[in-house]
Amino acid sequence: MDLSQELAIGIDIGGTNTKYGLVNHRGEIVEKGDIKTDSFPTIEDFVDGLYKTLQPIMAKVGDGERIRGIGVGAPNGNYYTGTIEYAPNLHWKGIIPLAKLISEKFGLRCSLTNDANAAAVGEMMYGAARGMKDFIMITLGTGVGSGIVANGHVVYGHDGFAGELGHTIIRHGGRKHWSTKLDGSVEAYCSATGIALTAKELLANSTEPSLLRNFEEAKIDSKIVFDCAIQGDALAAEVYRFTGQLLGESLANFVMFSSPEAIILFGGVIKAGNLIMQPTKEHMEKNLLPIFQNKVRLVFSELKEADAAILGASALVWEMRD
Repeated sequence: MDLSQELAIGIDIGGTNTKYGLVNHRGEIVEKGDIKTDSFPTIEDFVDGLYKTLQPIMAKVGDGERIRGIGVGAPNGNYYTGTIEYAPNLHWKGIIPLAKLISEKFGLRCSLTNDANAAAVGEMMYGAARGMKDFIMITLGTGVGSGIVANGHVVYGHDGFAGELGHTIIRHGGRKHWSTKLDGSVEAYCSATGIALTAKELLANSTEPSLLRNFEEAKIDSKIVFDCAIQGDALAAEVYRFTGQLLGESLANFVMFSSPEAIILFGGVIKAGNLIMQPTKEHMEKNLLPIFQNKVRLVFSELKEADAAILGASALVWEMRD
């Protein structure tokens, strides 16, 4: 069959919703939808529900004749084994052989990895990293995810879990992470959750007037911080300056580790634009050895946020070996 006619199924599994889409070689999603992850008590029920939802869509486009395979992005997904392992935000516990279950149910090959690595593969195939062989993808959302690509391949490590840059320590003895309990990790500061915590700390430790003081502390989130910052609020702007400083220092470490051509930032936090990009770039360059300075591009993702997870998962299919 003409390659241009082939389709891949991309599946992104989240704690609440699972998104799916049929994607062509150009990165165009021809069909998409979602189901409720948490409405299926067992993983077998989930796979059955996924099949019942996708089967009529597959039949409409020519069923197995046009569909090359299935790619899945999932929390704690292991590329080597095709398993989800002890994912804290999924209600199915333990080690789940998801790729095997999906492949058997659908009669198609299935490849699985974690969501951040899937995003990196999607960026390499459809986004800002097209043509690049060495780059790092950083996802800045509720948490901080990462995917490292070196010599054209995702770095998985010996066990499939390499690349957890969000959990590296940037402030020893610093802020305790709400889930991992590590002190001073990148995620504790540079995620959307971390931004809200920084804003609350600055408010508590100063008497400076701020629009943020018009909100109940419990309701302050990264969106409120952003809205106040673009209205010229100095304290909210300082939240982003501080966040960008720590992110830049972290990225400098990552650059000296793998010497990427670019670092691509993705996720809700990047909507702050130059509020976060400017201090990030400044502090990244400031903390690099001269041989690395002014060599690494710092860019925002080109993938549409709502579709990126599906695209990233589908891109795994085109990587499968025949």
